[in-house]
Amino acid sequence: MKDYNFPGEKSIALLLDPDKARGNYLHDILKVAAECKTDFILTGGSLTFSNIDELIDAVRDLCSIPVILFPGNLLQLSHKADSILLLSLISGRNPELLIGNHVIAAPYLKNVRDKLISVGYILVSCGTKTSVEYISQTEAIPFDKPDIVIATALAGEMLGLQMIYLEAGSGANNPVPVNIVRSVRENISVPLAVGGGIRNKREVEEIYNAGANLIILGNGCESNPSLLAEACKIRDLLRNKPLT
Repeated sequence: MKDYNFPGEKSIALLLDPDKARGNYLHDILKVAAECKTDFILTGGSLTFSNIDELIDAVRDLCSIPVILFPGNLLQLSHKADSILLLSLISGRNPELLIGNHVIAAPYLKNVRDKLISVGYILVSCGTKTSVEYISQTEAIPFDKPDIVIATALAGEMLGLQMIYLEAGSGANNPVPVNIVRSVRENISVPLAVGGGIRNKREVEEIYNAGANLIILGNGCESNPSLLAEACKIRDLLRNKPLT
């Protein structure tokens, strides 16, 4: 049984790419993560040359934060994580990422079903074409088509997915627009995660206030490690904010 609540009401996750999270950067960012009580460490990437188990082991050696597997492909599967996000790219029409890879992974994952969290993964176009779009061979939903994003999120919930993840994509110029986050939150009842393109505390606060349960930070922390601590401070303030 898990001894933590994923994703929680207001939570922060640090996404670590196995190809980038190593050496001094990994040591330093996990020190920050532990000091500011980051809720979760996500491990995975769109294209990975490094072993995912080695990264999970390194994270466990350096901190006690729960590790959540965020597999970008079948080579990133591991039993070592505390939980595993079973991602369905429901914004695209690539059958391999809707069900094909899941069929291949099922025998490997059948004995760790208690670790699985089914997630509706929705890519929203927020600037230049991202690595996820290239690798997945899908198009993101345009940011000016919020009705399509809402309907896609609703469909994911109706299919029984346990969480919806709105993703601007690794290296996106901008985060998912606040109006889209708010509209999706108003239309679904499952937890909502948001990530990609988040680079400052103002964006963190706006996305939380729009209804996100979980904010996932990745590239923004690579260029600005203090972003993680700033985001956790905002999380703490909102958790302690009295109800009105």
